[in-house]
Amino acid sequence: MTKIEERGKVYLVGAGPGDVAYLTVKAYNLLAAAQVLVYDALVDAQLLQCVPPNCLKLDVGKRGGKPSTTQTEINKLLVKYCQQGKQVVRLKSGDPLIFGRCTSEIEALKASGCDFELIPGISSALAAPLFAGIPLTDPVLSRCFAVLTAHEPEVLDWEALSRLETLVILMGGQHLPEIVHQLVQHGRSHLTPIAIIRWAGTPRQKIWTAQLGNILEQTTGLSLSPAVIVVGEVVGLHKYLQPEKIDCQDSTTAQTPMLNNLSASPEPLTGKTILVTRSVGQSSTFSDRLTTLGATVIEMPTLEIGPPSSWEALDDAIAHLSQFDWLILTSSNGIDYFFERLIAQGKDTRALAGVKIAVVGEKTANSLKQYSLQPDFIPPNFVADSLIENFPEKLDGKKVLFPRVESGGREILVKELTLKGAKVIEVAAYQSCCPSSIPSGAELALQNHNVNVITFASSKTVQFFYQLTEKIFSQNSDVSQLLENVCIASIGPQTSKTCHDLFGRVDVEAQEYTLDGLTQALIIWATNY
Repeated sequence: MTKIEERGKVYLVGAGPGDVAYLTVKAYNLLAAAQVLVYDALVDAQLLQCVPPNCLKLDVGKRGGKPSTTQTEINKLLVKYCQQGKQVVRLKSGDPLIFGRCTSEIEALKASGCDFELIPGISSALAAPLFAGIPLTDPVLSRCFAVLTAHEPEVLDWEALSRLETLVILMGGQHLPEIVHQLVQHGRSHLTPIAIIRWAGTPRQKIWTAQLGNILEQTTGLSLSPAVIVVGEVVGLHKYLQPEKIDCQDSTTAQTPMLNNLSASPEPLTGKTILVTRSVGQSSTFSDRLTTLGATVIEMPTLEIGPPSSWEALDDAIAHLSQFDWLILTSSNGIDYFFERLIAQGKDTRALAGVKIAVVGEKTANSLKQYSLQPDFIPPNFVADSLIENFPEKLDGKKVLFPRVESGGREILVKELTLKGAKVIEVAAYQSCCPSSIPSGAELALQNHNVNVITFASSKTVQFFYQLTEKIFSQNSDVSQLLENVCIASIGPQTSKTCHDLFGRVDVEAQEYTLDGLTQALIIWATNY
């Protein structure tokens, strides 16, 4: 039978104001099935995590002062991958047909016989005023409104626009002086209220309210892009339409509202974007917990775990398990690879009869329980130093098996055990290495300085994060500049030491050296932030 050729299709999708919560259900489902993603600069980084791992992601965003993909090149990309039979998502901020420059792309697709579909999104023209508590219509103050772009202010009919009750102006941050001049020149009072909403619907959202006569004075020297500008008497209503918990200071004060502006009791991490570094393929339980607490979470795998270069030493130790007094396990990875190899050798947990097990940390203990085993010793404080200080018996003459990462580590633990008379046999159970790249969502968030917190749960994740970011961002700035105004959060002393060595600081350290402890530390930090 002749194979039926798959037909490609391009979906021109509106990403909404940023947060994944404001995507349409159809847009979310299309991202989850996309084979190719073509996205703009203002698309929020967390949306890039919605696509499958094997999806080809192409950044075609236009950024001022930086190399940009031309519209002709974008058109060719859409046609190319559609003709290859791919499901292509062309992701645009807001709504694709509100200043989305879709016409050229649609014409190119139609000329090439490519199938396409338009998926609406919430435009920032509607969402930004809502986030700021500004109604665009009101029975008395605003019976109509107009949406315009000030990208080319000289071509607009300012005389007609000035007569309308409410104006919503996109792409006007750089042209604010000209906007004010034209409105006042064409009859608008200098007392007319004006609001500027920057980065609407994101943790970086800020709002300035003033009047046409003094807004320039209040925003001199500030970066106002990307911004939505609202002009009209309805701006004065915003202080009455905000939840009481939000301090809505009028006029000159910039605000940083929560992402869920309409929630009167926000979760403790609401409005914070947290970059979670972790192992490739690791469970997202920690990320899920942060999300339930209101955070926007972006995951960045910084550690790849695999088998050691040779099983010989571990196999030999397993063959002579009965000769050991203690088995020390310091990580979930060590546990998984040890028992995987035990089973591969035709044995099971009965081979550990007579061997006592010590673990470091509650998480490691829970991993051991998955093999129906209880540790004989868990040190307080969940650190290796505590294991030495509180070991339940004398170690003179004891033979200890220590499966660990191939690259080494826990040297102090081995040294102290040896000083106490133990004979420690170290064997490589697994190896860790640095991934070859940063996920595009994480890279975009770091590049645009959209991250409030970075969490580290091990020294290795710190080291590999540093290697990855230094390699990718060193052309534009060093890692310290990349992390400026970013909270560095560590799970415990050893991880903190590595942070100090590479970044020169640690801002948050868990009191209990577990992921739950790190979560609590972040809650305390956010309360005082």
